[in-house]
Amino acid sequence: MLEPFGIDQGTEALYRELLTRPDRDLSELAENGTTPARLRRQLRVLEDAGLVTRTPSRPVRYRPTPPALAIDVLAARRRQEVESARLAAGPLVELWEAGRDTEPAVQVVQGSEANVQRFLQAQRIARTEVLTLDKPPYVTEGVSRQAEVQLERMTQGVAYRTIYDRASLADPRHMETARALADHGEQARVLPDIPLKALIIDGSSALVPVVFTPERHTVALQPSPLLDGLVALFEALWRQATPLWAPPHTHAGGGEQLTDFDRLLLGYAAAGCTDELVARKTNLNQRTIERHMRRIMDTLGARTRFQAGLQAGLQGHLG
Repeated sequence: MLEPFGIDQGTEALYRELLTRPDRDLSELAENGTTPARLRRQLRVLEDAGLVTRTPSRPVRYRPTPPALAIDVLAARRRQEVESARLAAGPLVELWEAGRDTEPAVQVVQGSEANVQRFLQAQRIARTEVLTLDKPPYVTEGVSRQAEVQLERMTQGVAYRTIYDRASLADPRHMETARALADHGEQARVLPDIPLKALIIDGSSALVPVVFTPERHTVALQPSPLLDGLVALFEALWRQATPLWAPPHTHAGGGEQLTDFDRLLLGYAAAGCTDELVARKTNLNQRTIERHMRRIMDTLGARTRFQAGLQAGLQGHLG
């Protein structure tokens, strides 16, 4: 439990022993077989951490500090160290910003793990908005980590807009991940056959995977005409794409109101799910799903499901 504070298991075991039998001297503590020299080192660590104090008596005895008080002090000390490190990193950030003027506009990131880390890092430094073009193939070990970081950043106020390739939502796991991200605020739309994968950070940098063999190569773009073109492409595709689910508590801007369940069905339909698949996902009868979809299409004045999704988006039902 104390490893996050730099205290190894052996030293923690000594602290636990003192909690059960306090005010013991060095000879009594050595009864467990630990050498006096090792005991002295461990006791020094515990004293430095504020977990143990010495009595003024002779021989010296060691008294444990109450855990609640000691842990609070250690946690406060660690927070202070982290804050000091953050402030000390300021000059490093300035050096980085200064060096970007001489950085090439295009770089190549090679290797599977290096690519995963670069995509995670890019999201962590985002300040306002992350734009994503999402399509297969995927690096299995990277998908869940990307979603975790995205959820964290959205809670910190970073906006996400994602255009999913319809093929990416054919996988039930990706469909459920997309739904969960939308529930937490992601604005999501879908298109068939988007041309590439990309991650755009604050409009000032981007990552574009170009090789999907085990080696994996990704092009990293800095401010340049290439980056400007990629941002323009995203915005053009965004205007063409069909909205998926709305974020929670979104209200329609006009027309007849749809229920949350209606919007859920529209999202599944826009992602290309069949009535049979939607019925399995919602635990309803397939005919019930068909009746709901016909009612939604009549409400929106649409003859096809694609038109229903488009009209729902235009009328503000899907955000």
